[in-house]
Amino acid sequence: MAMVPQDARVAAIRSILARLGKYAGLNAERLRHTEIDAAPLLELLAVRRHARRNGLSVEASILPVVREVAQWLAPTDRLIVDAALSLRLLRERPGVGIDVERLYADNLGERREALTEQWVALHAALDVDPVPEAPTVKRLRTVAEHTAFTALAGLLATDSGYPMAGPAEAPGTAAPARRGTVTVFGDAVIDHIYRVGAFPSAEEAASGTFAGHPGGKGLNRAVAAARLGIGVHLVCAVGGDEYGRRIMEFMDAERVHLDLVKVVPFAQSLVTAVVIAPNGESRIIGCRDSRVQLQDEDLHRPELRAALEASDAVILSFEQPPSVIEQALSVVARMRPKPPVIVCPTPSMPVPQSIYQYMGAVDYLVGAAADLAALLPDVPAESPADIARLLRGLGVGTVCTVENFQCVVASDTVEVVIDHFPQVLKASVGAAAAFTGALAYRLVHGVTPLTAADFVWATAAMLPTQKLSPVAVSMPGVDDIDRIVRLYPASA
Repeated sequence: MAMVPQDARVAAIRSILARLGKYAGLNAERLRHTEIDAAPLLELLAVRRHARRNGLSVEASILPVVREVAQWLAPTDRLIVDAALSLRLLRERPGVGIDVERLYADNLGERREALTEQWVALHAALDVDPVPEAPTVKRLRTVAEHTAFTALAGLLATDSGYPMAGPAEAPGTAAPARRGTVTVFGDAVIDHIYRVGAFPSAEEAASGTFAGHPGGKGLNRAVAAARLGIGVHLVCAVGGDEYGRRIMEFMDAERVHLDLVKVVPFAQSLVTAVVIAPNGESRIIGCRDSRVQLQDEDLHRPELRAALEASDAVILSFEQPPSVIEQALSVVARMRPKPPVIVCPTPSMPVPQSIYQYMGAVDYLVGAAADLAALLPDVPAESPADIARLLRGLGVGTVCTVENFQCVVASDTVEVVIDHFPQVLKASVGAAAAFTGALAYRLVHGVTPLTAADFVWATAAMLPTQKLSPVAVSMPGVDDIDRIVRLYPASA
């Protein structure tokens, strides 16, 4: 069957939604008896998945899918499609000054009037400030609804569950100058951070404080690079829940591109429990969900290929399924010119030894000694230096053993131990992410191969992460790192 161009799919879905919105709006009864050809909606992958998982017909799955996807729209567009289609998104929490009976009336004209009259109160219910100017009913009918339906159709038309684009920049705000582009593969999660006086034991419970914040190996490295003025694409998956929206909002605020974030409707975003002791040591519990991860087919998206071809560096954490990791390395290895690749292994995620055939594509391998040793499960290594030598023998260009705010670099051109920076804590959850982001910065801005000075600069980036703040928030800027390098010269 011939593929329908994306613009044509969006236009078709938009037209159907606009027609279904007339009279009482989009509801199960209307869908059962409508004469409108709803085939483009019935064929949506998200609709078919919902029907299969919940034992429903595809007709019965359209409304819940549209309701869920509408939650990802910008607030004004969300309010417009909610009223136009009578989705009843505010039925359970209407807010002060909102007449939900009129907002979801059986007549479309009355719903439009209610929307324009209650414009300020409705935006207040979604914490929108400042509130955009209210449209007239005529402008709502002729312009605003078309725009909102186009945005909704764009989300629905994207079969893999990706948003078509991230939230638009707020009027009057300009992004700081970006130089260079990095694509990051990895997880974006909500970190449940528990700061305790001591780790719990079998005999005694721990007491401490709790906070939740976006995090994850992929997200932390993406933010670390973005804080340094690099344009960053994060390739990851999030659930279609409140946590997923929170992760996306944080990424947008940090100016990390959202175009390669896969949204999985009706799935919960990943959560990681991080228990941190006063000296910075941590214990981590990762909660996985096979639905909320990248799949092999996700790597065939033209948007991803375009991002990789435009990238000055690629960062890959080993949090995704092995087949995805192998395919990502294979794709990048065949690119000409090939961007430098930074790999950050994850010891809790076993990697098959079939990955060895792609080690020649890895220019920089960054991790603690235990992380690196986990890549050699069947080979006894006497020291970190032995581990680095074995990994380089598999084709890795440079091995960076990073822990305790120190770095040991082993490559054909640089052999250096960087251990002159003072530390306040014994460890920091975000130190490796800060190092990786800073390493990417030097690759984007410098001349390869990197020198010892570049690795010193990247090591200095780890010190600011010794803060009692969420991991991603602690990532330093260029001036912060420059200041640390000046404060603590290697000769001191």
